[in-house]
Amino acid sequence: MFKSSFTGIGRYTFELVKNLEKLSAQTSANIQVSADAPTKAETIVNVNNLAAKNEYVLFLNEPEFSNFEPTATNFTKVLVDAPHYSLKEQTKFLKILNEQNLDLMHFTHFNAPIRYRKPFIVTIHDLTHTLFPGRKMTSLPYRLAYRAVVKNAVRKAKIVIAVSNNTKEDLIKILKVPEEKIKVIYEGANEEFRQLTDAEKETSAKILNEKYGIAQPFFLYTGVHRYHKNLTRLIKAFKFISNKYPDLKLVITGKPDPLYPEAEQEVADQNLEEKVVFTGLIPENELIALYNLAEIYIFPSLYEGFGLPILEAFACGAPVCASNISSIPEVAGKDNAIFFNPYDEKDIAEKTLSIFENSARRNKLIQNGLIRIKNFSWKKMAKEILEVYNTTSN
Repeated sequence: MFKSSFTGIGRYTFELVKNLEKLSAQTSANIQVSADAPTKAETIVNVNNLAAKNEYVLFLNEPEFSNFEPTATNFTKVLVDAPHYSLKEQTKFLKILNEQNLDLMHFTHFNAPIRYRKPFIVTIHDLTHTLFPGRKMTSLPYRLAYRAVVKNAVRKAKIVIAVSNNTKEDLIKILKVPEEKIKVIYEGANEEFRQLTDAEKETSAKILNEKYGIAQPFFLYTGVHRYHKNLTRLIKAFKFISNKYPDLKLVITGKPDPLYPEAEQEVADQNLEEKVVFTGLIPENELIALYNLAEIYIFPSLYEGFGLPILEAFACGAPVCASNISSIPEVAGKDNAIFFNPYDEKDIAEKTLSIFENSARRNKLIQNGLIRIKNFSWKKMAKEILEVYNTTSN
């Protein structure tokens, strides 16, 4: 699931690999360790030694196989070239896995070959396909295949990693996974997401205006356009706001999905074509600029396994207004965002305006978000997953 496009599970897998490589490459030569009880420094030494002792095999598709070269000597790569969620993934990938004779396999998504018999762990990011199957899950064979694969993965896995307590509770309630089998390990935010300088903001604002027609002030949404992302209610809420503040714009990023045209249609229905900007999928540097320049980042999702954009917004100094359900309050933290009922367009509008019209509240949210982000890092995630590897494979 490693992806150079750095979205979702691709980002998760990339950051895991990158940080495991860093842990493997680190040495303890300059760390002084006490001969007494274990110290923090000694713990770091132990983790790094364990990382370096392990041998890692990375299973990749093209073009990632050709584009990625491991930086640590204990990492090797194997070409699979089996499309995700395909018959080849269940057969060709299975054959290649068995040939490697691994002590432990980590599937970073639920799509593990059903007939794989050796020890493995699996990361479950969410149960979106179960709770919000969407239009890609309309065929009965597809739905049956998904259910079979995900149930097999959580049943046979020695450990199930959940990216939030909310996902953990879903696993227990919906898939009947024993609680003691689940380990919650949070994701992190990419280090490139940061507050820009005033000069950088000024340059970025000019570029975004020329390229996309984005003028300040604007609110921001980032992500895909599927049903559970709740974009139509966001647009209806923005209509209320736009009536009061006609100069405001709403910027919506993400690749358009022909299966989900409702957002574009809602904009037309509300006569907001001049107020709502669809950028499509944009480069990471432009995404960082949008977070920095946005008045408010709005996250109206009906369901999230984790909600990584919240952390990205925090890191860039954007105040967050978000849904009060699913994992979103868990990740954002109680006092670091303003929460709304995502099923109520009026509440979305009112809570968003409560930030926009109150500069003291806005500044407080920005400062709280910058503190909150320090609790999450990909390095911390990699260390916790490494501990799972070493305790599970023994």
